[in-house]
Amino acid sequence: MLAGRAVVLTTCFFFVLLQHGVAQQPAQAFPADPPATSQPAPVPGPLEEPRVSVDTNGVDPVTGIPYYKEIREDWSSLQVGTSELHPEQPLVTLPDDAETFTRTLVALKWRPGDALDVYIVLPKGVKNPPAVLYLYNYTDDTERFKNDGWCRRVTSGGVAAIGFVSALSGHRFHDRPMKQWFVSELPESVGSTVHDVKFILDYMASRGDIDMNRIGMFGQGSGATIALLAAAADSRIKAVDALDPWGDWPVWLAKSAVGADDPERANRLKPAFLKQVAPLDPVQWLPTLHTPYVRIQQNLEDGATPRASKNRIKAAAPRRTEFERFATTAAFMNVEGGGRLFDWIKNALAKPVNPGKPQAPKNAAVASRATARASVKRTVQP
Repeated sequence: MLAGRAVVLTTCFFFVLLQHGVAQQPAQAFPADPPATSQPAPVPGPLEEPRVSVDTNGVDPVTGIPYYKEIREDWSSLQVGTSELHPEQPLVTLPDDAETFTRTLVALKWRPGDALDVYIVLPKGVKNPPAVLYLYNYTDDTERFKNDGWCRRVTSGGVAAIGFVSALSGHRFHDRPMKQWFVSELPESVGSTVHDVKFILDYMASRGDIDMNRIGMFGQGSGATIALLAAAADSRIKAVDALDPWGDWPVWLAKSAVGADDPERANRLKPAFLKQVAPLDPVQWLPTLHTPYVRIQQNLEDGATPRASKNRIKAAAPRRTEFERFATTAAFMNVEGGGRLFDWIKNALAKPVNPGKPQAPKNAAVASRATARASVKRTVQP
């Protein structure tokens, strides 16, 4: 079963290639806030709200109950609604100061035992830039966001980046029974992270250093599914870029390469589980999506999502969706490699909120991307 959970799919592999390196610095501790007006208030005094608490043993010391069992959250709804989620004051690090960007690690928390690390990467010399939320597959942790090369690429052109990981993945997966993992708890994994996006955007709005009228979200794999659902839930997201999203749950759960050797797989095909995850199917929400700019890309070599599910996602997408399929990973790399992957969403955030006629590329990078696509048009399938 461990092999099923850690399956290295083609999509995950070419993301390693796209990064051109790995993180070379450890995550920072959480010192007191820097004295800057754009940051949250300094460490609170006795009468102020307490800051994010870091839980080390996974058990509520008052009740003796594991924290995850104390969560009261409606994962069947994209909206927070009646869920009992209460944001604590964030913990904010002193920022890393690079040549073209600053990077700040912030700990946020609104549910018991689940503090999450959010990396805020701001381009230098740009006041209130647009911002893109980045959420990769459940197999990824935060190493990418600590990589200076990645930070330079995502902030080039004056766009901020906000990186985080999904519930029940990376540093957020702890103190659970061994049989639990991202897919076995799919309603929680997906539903919780959709709610997280709402609170992350609330926090970004409170900072005052981001243009909240120009927010985008990029997702890959499970992160792409969550990006589409978050866009359906929150109109603040004006552009969504989804690479190889999961979806069409009855077929996906039966035929996906993810967890194919999990002995518990049969339990996820039972009506009770399918009923739980049905409200979180992007195939249901895509036709209702009002996000101005939407792109979906699919690599046909990616085994995470069966071809039948890929077809259903394509059929459900709004007519305005920019849809691309790549026959091979090599075809994808020829078009999107070299940092071009992030050009589309940056360009989308530079457009009017109400889409009009297609606009010409705004810079040489976008033009270069179009040229690369033309060079591999025979390997890109409709």
